[in-house]
Amino acid sequence: MKIIAIPEVERFLENLKQILFEKEYFSFEEDAQKYVDDLFLDIKTNLPIKSHKPAPKHFDKYGKGMKYASFRKNKGTTWYAFFNKYLDNGKTVYLVRYIANNHLIAQYL
Repeated sequence: MKIIAIPEVERFLENLKQILFEKEYFSFEEDAQKYVDDLFLDIKTNLPIKSHKPAPKHFDKYGKGMKYASFRKNKGTTWYAFFNKYLDNGKTVYLVRYIANNHLIAQYL
């Protein structure tokens, strides 16, 4: 099994570190970096065992036929990883195509 993210998701996560620090969600840049790193580690570790739901049509602009899983990081924030799952040489691959949190996309779920 392999879990990978498209380049746009990787860029989003890198930018998220700076945004969280600049908007003062974290007092220290290292804490913002750790939060984002832990988020992606959680996705990479637990995506295959999380329950998956079909992504609503609104998210088709990021990829067709996706599913999504939720990752609760604290009392007020849940992150959603949208992905496609396929086989490559008999190995299951999860391709993460979009990540967002409940503050941005709750109205579409």
